[in-house]
Amino acid sequence: MDAATLAPYQRARQLGQQVLSIAPGRSLIAVTVRRGGAFARFGHDHVVASRAVNGLVAPAAGLADFSFRLDQLSVDETELRAQAGLDTQPGADAIAGTRHNMLVKVLDAERYPLVQVHVERGAAAGAASNADANADANADVPLAVSITLHGVSRTLTIPVRIEREHNTLRASGTARFKQSDFGIVPYSLMGGALAVQDQLELRFELVALAP
Repeated sequence: MDAATLAPYQRARQLGQQVLSIAPGRSLIAVTVRRGGAFARFGHDHVVASRAVNGLVAPAAGLADFSFRLDQLSVDETELRAQAGLDTQPGADAIAGTRHNMLVKVLDAERYPLVQVHVERGAAAGAASNADANADANADVPLAVSITLHGVSRTLTIPVRIEREHNTLRASGTARFKQSDFGIVPYSLMGGALAVQDQLELRFELVALAP
């Protein structure tokens, strides 16, 4: 993180507020990518995911910042496909081809290697979202989530399930967004006869721990 991003967390520590670190390996961001076009039946739906999420959370301040690398995304893990309701499993060659097309032809991961996310608790969330008021409080909180992807930033309002237990915070939820909102042209073949749908389905489960 750069100095400007770290500054609010340094202030939180100075005020005696707890700052948690997101735990890679225990956190998951998964995106379901669905096929479209007249020849959609010849393609596959896919699930791409990151388990290498790094960042910080300041619960009392209602802030979180985290990021993950596109070149560390997995494609079509069997368990994640089942959780997304997909009942087929592409072969290794198909998965490798999907990953190459995604990173090189669609996301331009060499130029834009990171997805960065900034989360703020808006005023509308009010006291209901103040998880520090009760260390064991669980709440569904509307959060302003700013996502920077492919060099473009967009802010979504996402309801997030926040669970606090002692020195652990868990945040989970789902959302939908369009690739085109981030200047991304969805992958297609044969003039769009076989294509990736613009809309993506996001699922996340983040775990943050006290240092």
